[in-house]
Amino acid sequence: MNPIPQLNPALKQLRLSGILDSLEARNRQAVSEHLAYTDFLALLIHDEIARRDQKKLALRLRRASFRAEKTLDGFDFDRIPSLNRAQIHDLATGRYLTERAPVLIVGPCGTGKSHLAQALGHAAARHGHDVLFTTQTQLTGTLHKARAIGTYERRLQQLAKLDLLIIDDFGLKPLRTPHDEDLHELIAERYERNSTIVTSNLDFDEWHDAFPANRILAEATIDRLRHGAYRIVLDGDSYRAPRDAKSAPKPPLAKAPKSPAS
Repeated sequence: MNPIPQLNPALKQLRLSGILDSLEARNRQAVSEHLAYTDFLALLIHDEIARRDQKKLALRLRRASFRAEKTLDGFDFDRIPSLNRAQIHDLATGRYLTERAPVLIVGPCGTGKSHLAQALGHAAARHGHDVLFTTQTQLTGTLHKARAIGTYERRLQQLAKLDLLIIDDFGLKPLRTPHDEDLHELIAERYERNSTIVTSNLDFDEWHDAFPANRILAEATIDRLRHGAYRIVLDGDSYRAPRDAKSAPKPPLAKAPKSPAS
């Protein structure tokens, strides 16, 4: 008699229905390898733990709002020979998260800043951390909308408590009031509590230009971001460079239709 149909409702009641995915295969393995009952049970438990871990990771990656699946395996280090690979791989271990240190990534357009930031975020998610990837414009817009509907403090605390917040394209657009104040308040809340990754096309000495309306606020915000931060400079050509027309394959010539036989 096959006991699996009877186990189905019991496993669901115990919220262990995932075991059904591997139960038959593990049962055949136990029979063929003459496994002890405890070994068979251990295999099923490990399968369930792996399934739950994968489900949690998928949820974290979905909540992170990454633009695409960008990982370090897909990053072209050869394009930027000056980049310290050892530093990047060390950051991928998540040590900066334990230190609650910021990571600041600067470089011209198309050098891979967003890719690298998302790759570090992806690694952090795999280590069990909650991550959010957003742009400066999206972030300040979210806080501005929250203020308008009376949920600003709640949204601010949600963002402040994230293990890792990635702010892409800092300084791409000048920060006007009250957006500059909202960003300052968020950075101040996260300061020495949780890690923040920031990418920018601006050189480090130009970051104050992102706050044209309030230089004092700029100093206070940037000072917190720079304190104890890991700095990464991507200096290279844009990978978005257009394809050389001479090297592009020529489209096949259209063939004239055959004349009908007379």
